[in-house]
Amino acid sequence: MHYLIISFTHKNSTLAIREKLAYPDENHKVGCLEKLNSVSSIEESILLSTCNRMEIFCYCSDLESASEHIFTLLNSRSHIAIDELKSRSDIFDDKGAIYHLFSVASSLDSLVVGETQIAGQLKDAFRFAYDNGFCKHELSRAIHYAFKCAAEVRNSTNISSNPVSIASVAVAQISKEAEDLEGKRALVIGAGEMSSLTAKHLISHGVEVTMMNRTRSKAEAIAREYGTKVRDFEELHDAVNEYELLFTSTGSKQPIITDKYVQSCHFKRYWVDMAVPRDIECHNDNDIVLYQVDDLKNIVDENLALREEEATLSYTTVARHTKLFFECLKRLSVEPIIKEIYKRAYQASIDEAARVIGKGFIPKAYEQEAVKMGEQVVKRFLHELTSKIRASSNGSESDTLIKALNYILDTKRDQHASCEQYGKGEP
Repeated sequence: MHYLIISFTHKNSTLAIREKLAYPDENHKVGCLEKLNSVSSIEESILLSTCNRMEIFCYCSDLESASEHIFTLLNSRSHIAIDELKSRSDIFDDKGAIYHLFSVASSLDSLVVGETQIAGQLKDAFRFAYDNGFCKHELSRAIHYAFKCAAEVRNSTNISSNPVSIASVAVAQISKEAEDLEGKRALVIGAGEMSSLTAKHLISHGVEVTMMNRTRSKAEAIAREYGTKVRDFEELHDAVNEYELLFTSTGSKQPIITDKYVQSCHFKRYWVDMAVPRDIECHNDNDIVLYQVDDLKNIVDENLALREEEATLSYTTVARHTKLFFECLKRLSVEPIIKEIYKRAYQASIDEAARVIGKGFIPKAYEQEAVKMGEQVVKRFLHELTSKIRASSNGSESDTLIKALNYILDTKRDQHASCEQYGKGEP
């Protein structure tokens, strides 16, 4: 069995391609996961779809078959040629997949290194797959270990000090462009975490914020938290011409703001589209400065330079946890075997005690002592043997050893046990 990740991110794909690959709502995610798990080569899967990445995590029996199935599925959704999808994607398997997963969870692979939003997005993606039965023991264990790794990265480095997100970078960029934001008015469209963070950062700059969302009650919830105003979504096409600042982050499959709604204004406007697929498709107004997710790279590069040393330390932690994770898997592979060896040996001692008592070789009164002696012989004999098996489980030949023992005992390994209490339910 193998771990497999097929990844499309800001590093290897344009925003236009990520838009076509995005799964913006739960119904589409369910459909994707159902199709992923419909083939015999894929046992478990998780779909992570954000503004900067679309990644599929799988636990599979055949890497080649699973990969071909995934690319065929993505081709059907995006109408991008399979060869192009393969050439653009990053494909990780087994140790590479776990290393990548741990890096993502630790926010080392993010557009903004050290940003905190990805942890929540990954956790939500896992919960969705787990609650709907698309991932079980194996990916659950990997996800839990990923968050264990991420926690150590946060606690042992300063990579997440002064937490940064796409929302904070967006507000910072507009602050540079528009100079003083104090007293300006902003319309924030959407009611997810990105929109909530945007409202928070804008308010800290003295901006008067108005929230807008298709479901008004969700916008009102953010408004209550931060003391903002609320407008009905039906007023959108008038509202876009009334605010100096506009930020969008919705789950719409189509642009919600296009050229036909844009009117000339006597003031300069700054718009930031943080959605994938894009919310804004606007080309014809010189009074609008439009930023999209991939346009924020200058601030991102500055962020990378400041955090380079911390990132190096963080990757060392990721590498160590990757090694520990696979050692854990090997322990889980060998422990059921050792348990089975002892079980069979104890049963043999009990059977032999019953036989010699039945033959009259030992008086019935000594039955407990005979069984006890048999168990002690088994423990003494097996102790050194099983210690060597455990020690060998971390060696390069461990897979061969485990296969040989399973063959000799005619057993199948059970990896549903926990790995240091990780891998049970939600993280």
